[in-house]
Formats: sequence, C-alpha cells, structure tokens
Amino acid sequence: MSAPAGAAGFVLSGFGDEIDADPQVQLAVLAALGATAIEVRSAWGVNIVELADERVAELAHLIAGAGFAVSAVASPIGKVDLRAPQADELARLDRALAAAQALGSRFVRVFSFQHDGAEASAVRAEVVERMGTLAERAAAAGLILLLENELGVYGDTPAHVHDVLAGVASPALRFAWDAGNFVRAGARPFDDAYALLRPYLSYLQVKDAVPEQGSVPAGAGHGQLRETVRALVDDGFAGFASLEPHLATAGRFGGFTGPRNFGVAARAFAGIVTECGGQMQ
Repeated sequence: MSAPAGAAGFVLSGFGDEIDADPQVQLAVLAALGATAIEVRSAWGVNIVELADERVAELAHLIAGAGFAVSAVASPIGKVDLRAPQADELARLDRALAAAQALGSRFVRVFSFQHDGAEASAVRAEVVERMGTLAERAAAAGLILLLENELGVYGDTPAHVHDVLAGVASPALRFAWDAGNFVRAGARPFDDAYALLRPYLSYLQVKDAVPEQGSVPAGAGHGQLRETVRALVDDGFAGFASLEPHLATAGRFGGFTGPRNFGVAARAFAGIVTECGGQMQ
C-alpha cells in the first residue's frame, strides 16, 4: 500500500518503536489513534537492517493482519562517518531495500553522512557522489530513498539538503521534511526551507522542537508546523505524515515517546491539520 494518488490530504503514520518494542502494541496504539500506516525503524528491539529475514516476514504478517500500510522503512543508512567503507553501507542499504520490498513499502529513509572534523564545503562532492550511488541502488530495486535532514550530517541546513537533492537529481531520491531537526540546526523551517525544498518534498516527519529545550508536541515549538501544513494543504499535498515525537527521550539513532504521549502528539498534529483546512486520509 502507498499514499492514495490524486487525493489531497495526510495519511497518518508513526514510528512504531517510539511507542513500544513490541509491534503488536505499536499497531494497536496507532490504530486507536486513527493511523492507517506505520513507519518501521525497529521491531522487538532490533533495527530493521539487522532484523532476520524470518522476523521481517513475521512483521509483514502482523502489519498486513492489522490492515496497515508501511509508510517507510526508517533505516540508519548514511548516519555514519563519510570515511566508513562504502561497501559496508551499501550492504546495509541492500538489507533495508529488501525489508521495504518484503513490507510492501516504496520508501526507505536515509541520511547524508557525518563528516566529523571536516568542513562541509570540503566533503560536498563526495557526499553527493555517495548519495547518488545509494539512489542508483534504490532505483534498480524500484524504490525511493527519502533524505531526512538531521543535525550532525551534511544535510543539516536547508541549503545543504538542497545541495544533495539538486546535486544527485534523481527521482529515486526525495525529501522527508523534519521541522524539529531544522530547528536544532538553527533554521526557521518554513521561512528558510519550504520554497527551496518543496519541489523535492514527498514525506512529512512530524516533529517539533524548542531550542535548548528539545522536542515538544506539534505546534508547541519553533518548527512553524502550522505554516508548513497550511502551505501543503494549499499545494494539494497527498502523502504520509509520520509522527516521530521524541517526547520522552531522543538520541543519535532514535527516540522514545510511549503510548500516552504518542496520543498527545497525534492529537496535536490532527488539530493543526483541521485548523489549516486539511484532511486526514
């Protein structure tokens, strides 16, 4: 399943492992909140690129049995130092692509490499080359990579994200908007990024933040989510909106929110969509 073509609106999804390690609990909570899709980063406490094939098949069975779609496989690909062997990251990408195919998702979330100790300008060409190689691999598998902006990798600011997307210039590399991460990078998400990155935007990660404080429910931070959602509604956006609230803890490779606070996050986002004249699909 994928987001409905031609129908404007947001298909509610969420990072299941921010709710609980058990996929059955993840699906039950998401269903209670009105979601029809799940974003898979880990299951049973194991990251998707390390999950055994039989466990991936078991997960696919559980998700299908709940009547859910998989909005994306949230892989950690590209959240490694640029000096790491490329072959290792390509092998992990192959695992993520295989998982996406098994789960019936066309999207795999990726990042644009850490470059500790090196100026961004000095690594730009290598980042674009490596991301292009990842995109070629995804295209060959008939899948699409979603580049997520993230502090600590090349694609942290709106300009750097645009560098990667425009430099690779592949339909197999699109953009997953994360307002909270833009706030952490010192950007004003809507003012600084929307016009620049809207041509590439295919997916919405729902996260908000306050500088020096951390993540907060959608609309309670500096992420300009109301402006962004209103513009997407006006643009006729049709796609997934995936809750990644980080309301309890946040770390380098993920965060946790818990069932109760996940409900707080879902209701906050739904309120913004209604306020902005949008629809939940």
